[in-house]
Amino acid sequence: MRRIVGSERQRARRRQRGFTLIELMVAIAILAVVAILSWRGLDQIMRGRQAISTAMEDERVFVQLFDQLRVDAREAATDDEVGQPAISATGDGLQIVRSFGLRGEAPRLQVVRYQVHDGRVTRYASPPVATVGQLRRALAASSTGGDWSAVPLISGVGKITARMYVPNIGWTTKMDDVTAEIARSANNVKVPQFGAMPLGRAVTGLEVSIGAPSLHVPVRRMFLVGE
Repeated sequence: MRRIVGSERQRARRRQRGFTLIELMVAIAILAVVAILSWRGLDQIMRGRQAISTAMEDERVFVQLFDQLRVDAREAATDDEVGQPAISATGDGLQIVRSFGLRGEAPRLQVVRYQVHDGRVTRYASPPVATVGQLRRALAASSTGGDWSAVPLISGVGKITARMYVPNIGWTTKMDDVTAEIARSANNVKVPQFGAMPLGRAVTGLEVSIGAPSLHVPVRRMFLVGE
């Protein structure tokens, strides 16, 4: 009986001793691993949230840019009104001469340019013009003139390029194709049976591409001109 009581007391003392040093070290190591895994998981969640926020912001500014381009292309003047191509693409941007004003007002035109400076696409717009002389001066003026408005649209851009759709040629980046189409339409007007017809548009479609170092491929959108 004494042996049984003694053995029970020994087991009770061993239970009361608590964890050994090795057990504590193992528990601490497990807790450290759990903490590291939790921190990595939280870091990935934060990075993912930041990436989603950045992507949504990029999408918003692209939508804003292309919406403005769509409006400018829709309101583009005719080549006959401008006396030269109403839409012209150069190596450093895009120019659109568009109608400006509200119903009931005298018709006016406005020169709009999309250009890239310091990685940012900016929309420059001239004051509305009402005479041929004012239009010629606006076309010859610099976009950074004091009376031009400038609206930054999107940053982080490498370049902006445009292709124009000429009905008898197709997609082109050459302004010579556009001027040749204008000349062809003007010659048709001289033919008696076509004399009453208005001078058609040389460019009926526009494709704009935005390239950026962060993009694997340029972002492209197509627009109808004058419709």
